[in-house]
Amino acid sequence: MALLIRWLFAFVLVVATYNPTMYNYVRWAEANYESRLSLVVLFGLVLFVGYVIFFRATLRSIGAFGVILVVALVAVIVWVLIDIGWLALDNPDQMVWLGVVALSLVLGTGLSWSIIRRRLSGQYDMDDVDEE
Repeated sequence: MALLIRWLFAFVLVVATYNPTMYNYVRWAEANYESRLSLVVLFGLVLFVGYVIFFRATLRSIGAFGVILVVALVAVIVWVLIDIGWLALDNPDQMVWLGVVALSLVLGTGLSWSIIRRRLSGQYDMDDVDEE
């Protein structure tokens, strides 16, 4: 359940930033930057802080090579889905959603890696040990 919650937070962060609908920060900021610049900057900084937290945790837990491996795994899964006909490359909105899900999977995996590794190996990371 903790893994799903972490991925869900990553998904919400990416979807809030950009998605094919009109309900996202990028489109809202484009429409309102002249009249509400202070809010555009505030919400942009809040999203930026979220990305810094997620990217830092991801790079600390799985590193650049781990990010490459997760991206490669997601890319091959997409390739298989296209190959068997479940996805089509001709729908741009579908491709954007696919990118949103892929990025959120990378960030969610990075944020959850210590939990995944502990469950698989039974070993704790030094950051996981509670001080008593």
